[in-house]
Amino acid sequence: EVQLMESGGGLVQPGGSLRLSCAASGFAFGTYFMNWVRQAPGLGPEWVSAVNSAGDRTYYADSVKGRFTISRDNGKDTLYLQMTSLKPEDTAVYYCASSLGLHYGAYAADYDYWGQGTQVTVSS
Repeated sequence: EVQLMESGGGLVQPGGSLRLSCAASGFAFGTYFMNWVRQAPGLGPEWVSAVNSAGDRTYYADSVKGRFTISRDNGKDTLYLQMTSLKPEDTAVYYCASSLGLHYGAYAADYDYWGQGTQVTVSS
């Protein structure tokens, strides 16, 4: 059974940091691009970041560039998102998702596998 299990979300003050993790199982993690997509309340989903299968190329939405860092550990089948300088507009449910290529999709139907999400709330 394929599983993508996100963790690490929570409540943080503006300017704070969080690290999200996504533990994968049931598929060849190391052969897939991995992505983070977020869904803010009342807004459409937004592609946030991607990393290639080897972990040596990363891609970011303009809204998070310079503040978020995506990485992966293929030995542990785990994806990460280090988030710093968090803003209230970063409040969203964050999903990890796998794809065979890079396509910046924002919907579950764009991906081969999709997690259940973890809530990030940035508020004072």
